[in-house]
Amino acid sequence: MLSRLTRLPRPTALGICAVPVLALLAVAAFAPLPFALARPGLTADVLGSQKGKPVITITGAPTRKTEGQLRMTTILATGPSVDVGLGELVGSWFRTDRAVLPKEAVYPTGGNDEEIEQHNLEQMQKSQDAATAAALGYLKKDPKTVKVDLSLADVGGPSAGLLFSLGIVDKLDGDGSGGDLTGGRVIAGTGTITDTGEVGAVGGVALKTQAAKRDGATVFLVPKAECSDAKAELPDGLRLVPVTTLSGAVSALKALEKGGSVPSC
Repeated sequence: MLSRLTRLPRPTALGICAVPVLALLAVAAFAPLPFALARPGLTADVLGSQKGKPVITITGAPTRKTEGQLRMTTILATGPSVDVGLGELVGSWFRTDRAVLPKEAVYPTGGNDEEIEQHNLEQMQKSQDAATAAALGYLKKDPKTVKVDLSLADVGGPSAGLLFSLGIVDKLDGDGSGGDLTGGRVIAGTGTITDTGEVGAVGGVALKTQAAKRDGATVFLVPKAECSDAKAELPDGLRLVPVTTLSGAVSALKALEKGGSVPSC
């Protein structure tokens, strides 16, 4: 085929070669692609209420009235059964408030919509249990005596763990000297947590910082490993504070409140 094309006039040869390329592009334009589209999702103040119910309820120990907000952040992604076309992909690629992600990165377990939802709810429950254990361990409270109920509707996955732990600490102990961990600010953030207080990466932080800024945050707690991702599309006026542990996050917030040295990305 190539030897025959070389004997044709150049415009004719290019036209013939363009036909299969255009055909492939036409197919790609309408064929579903293995990507998910994501955008900034909701945020929720773990010190407050959602749908009329407190996010954090503690019994077995005195709690304190808090000021300021601790907002967990999310991203909203197309579901595993949603087909994304080339036009949508290209349109989202050039927007700072959108992200194009491989489906396996968003839904690593695979499965249909119902299976994914169930998996995310299970991950959220594990995250809540770990957050409670981490917070009570940090405060040296007996989990047999102090009971914590965490309730956050319509949110799944483990990425609210750090903010849940901080909320429990703030409600029980504040900054340890009568003040609030928040210093009256709107603090947002993200990060998984283990029952011993280690903070882990979550993904999607560039979109979560935009959600945080949209909802009034001035400070964003980010897993240290994701500093570079968080800085990529950082909104003006939002301060990044990297953390690796719950105790480090508490120390950073105390320093922020008192005007001390605060880690930065």
